[in-house]
Amino acid sequence: MSKRDYYEVLGVSKSASESEIKKAYRKLAIKYHPDKNPDDKDAEDKFKEAAEAYDVLSNAEKKQRYDQFGHAAFDGAAGGGGFGGGGMSMDDIFSMFGDIFGGGGGGFSGFSGFGGGGAPRRNRGSNLRVRVRLTLKEIAEGVDKKIKVNKYVQCTTCSGTGAKDNNSFHTCAKCSGSGRVTQIVNSFLGQMRSEAVCPDCGGDGKTIINKCTECHGDGIVKDEEVIHVRIPAGVAEGMQLNVSGKGNAAKRGGEPGDLLVVIAEEKHPELIRDDNDLIYNLFTTFPNLALGTEVEIPTIDGKVKVKLEAGTQPNKILRLRGKGLPDVNGYGRGDILVQVHLWVPNKLTKEEQELLGQLKEQPNFNKSPREHKSFKDKIKDMFK
Repeated sequence: MSKRDYYEVLGVSKSASESEIKKAYRKLAIKYHPDKNPDDKDAEDKFKEAAEAYDVLSNAEKKQRYDQFGHAAFDGAAGGGGFGGGGMSMDDIFSMFGDIFGGGGGGFSGFSGFGGGGAPRRNRGSNLRVRVRLTLKEIAEGVDKKIKVNKYVQCTTCSGTGAKDNNSFHTCAKCSGSGRVTQIVNSFLGQMRSEAVCPDCGGDGKTIINKCTECHGDGIVKDEEVIHVRIPAGVAEGMQLNVSGKGNAAKRGGEPGDLLVVIAEEKHPELIRDDNDLIYNLFTTFPNLALGTEVEIPTIDGKVKVKLEAGTQPNKILRLRGKGLPDVNGYGRGDILVQVHLWVPNKLTKEEQELLGQLKEQPNFNKSPREHKSFKDKIKDMFK
């Protein structure tokens, strides 16, 4: 089923301020909160839908991409992560937007009333962001890139445990080995029990007595990794691909972060990108326009020959259908738009001056467009 418009979900206009968007989301979050609607799948879906809309519209960068591309801005890309959109769990929502509910972030993952509570989030590695420069041809065809990144990886000496050996652990005194601690949270629904990751053991349920000499107890070390990324055809400057799990490793076996691949376009020497269309400025001489000729036009796949009809006017636009860039979501392909410009030499020989002087006196060279083109003809030209 297709997604609803995010502005429609929150009931706000595209010009809504940050505070209006937050207020609208809080209203829906309270209405469909799982603690107020236990075992109500429809309310749970609406709760998640509102959170997904708020996640995009409350973020200036995501909002800009959404306003330009709609849901397509976050559809399938490398690593299955898309360009930054939905699929949030309840854990994600309470962790990311805890301030909306009167708390402080990650401690909301275990609210009572939602299916008996979820497991608290363990350590998570940080995301990495890299810029990848692409040629117009790579954008047109899609490309596999090998990206070399310096990042934290799991320590091979201790297999990420951070301990010297299997006998170097002790049961955590704070959580008694459960990896969780219970706390009382004040929210808009009153005082509620909440479970959080134990701050002492990071959710492991055990503390380290003798640390690994290689990673000094963190379970991660700095290293270099080559990551293969498939970049789909039709991407654009500033788009972001999310490669799940390829960011920094987390301490002591937690969840790794993501690799965020930001697209940068290299300028083509002759073609100018306009969304999925490509623009080429053709400069040619008066004789070519008056008599007609054949010219070469650059495309992504090489040059093609195009006929200029006799009497072609300056600023006329020729369209080469299907020669532009593919849509990133597979909805067809753009065109190459050739804008014809008249090139006038700034220096003439004496012979050239004499020839042009003779032409100047001829009847066809003494007429202005107003004398031989009717108003009706001009209107027709506008709609060609």
